Amino acid sequence: MLVYSLRTRKTVRRSAPTASERFADFLPLKKYDPSLSLSVGGTPLLRLGNVIDQFGLPEVFAKNETANPTASFKDRGTVIAVQKALELGIKKIGTISTGNMAGSTAAYAAKAGLPCLVFVKEDTPQDKILAAAVYGAMIIKVQGDYGGLFRKSFEIGRRRGIAFMNSVDPFRIEGYKVTSYEIFEQLGAPAFRAKTPVMVLVPVSAAGHLIGLIRGFRDLRDLGLISKLPVLIGVQASGCAPISRAFRRGSDQVERFPNPHTIAHAISNPTPPGGELALRLLREFGGFMMDVSEPEILRAHALMASREGIFCDPASATPLAAVLKLKRRRHILLGARAVLIVTGSGLKAMEAILDPSRLDIRTASLETLDKAL
Repeated sequence: MLVYSLRTRKTVRRSAPTASERFADFLPLKKYDPSLSLSVGGTPLLRLGNVIDQFGLPEVFAKNETANPTASFKDRGTVIAVQKALELGIKKIGTISTGNMAGSTAAYAAKAGLPCLVFVKEDTPQDKILAAAVYGAMIIKVQGDYGGLFRKSFEIGRRRGIAFMNSVDPFRIEGYKVTSYEIFEQLGAPAFRAKTPVMVLVPVSAAGHLIGLIRGFRDLRDLGLISKLPVLIGVQASGCAPISRAFRRGSDQVERFPNPHTIAHAISNPTPPGGELALRLLREFGGFMMDVSEPEILRAHALMASREGIFCDPASATPLAAVLKLKRRRHILLGARAVLIVTGSGLKAMEAILDPSRLDIRTASLETLDKAL
């Protein structure tokens, strides 16, 4: 586990142009190199006004991570992991992925001039595979258990001299902290003046993203910039919810989830390697896990697109589904400010989520346009 003291590294460079540069002292690099960032971060924080009005919700914002260079939050971790690889003299990198991390790792490897090997699950959507292959990485679709592939990748890496930057790589997790810093800065802007949300909801797969967000808010608290952490809520799909199930049972152990099946492919991870650390941190800081059903995910996904103009992948819709579920159960305080982390773009999951027969798409000739209307 990566640990360092805030007492000896606590300078916030307020005049730097990006959050990664402003909070560079809290990242595990000798020097943050913006030339390798592909302009990661600085993603918008959007008020979901139409959904708020429709459902009588408190203040709800979406941190739209689809605006990152490869259209997902993974860029936050990849940019730090790749820069650390260069710092350590590593010559080849790799990762295993359900899709988004494949494209992110391949893109940053290309920018850094490093060969890249990516193992993807056999059922990874074709759009996500193509979005990784275009950067020149070697892509291998692998049959079998994803947890087994996670362990196998490190064995292959040791034998072949490839540094595998998988989901709970400590440098990836450190990169995810920057999202917390940005939320703090954006809510503290003149338009919001709040500085910290009451709740932050995030989709959870391996749990590295959740761990990074908690650490980021903890840094802000330890610096005295906020008085306490927001309530961190990890969200999984009910069809693959190993961490949520363990939290509900009061267990410290995360058991393999049997027969996972969900449209939210990006968070379909039956053996999450960071699950037990996530459970410990959530309990330490007053957060919790929950899960949402397939109909709840599909409804939230449609609302994000048709009411807010945000086309995300199904996993990214789980935080909104969770907010609506909490509202139905009267677990949301009136006026509580929530931030939903939108983790990935729907453009890389088109095959999985869109049924053309359900969309209003029509055909007409030039002569019959008026009649069609």
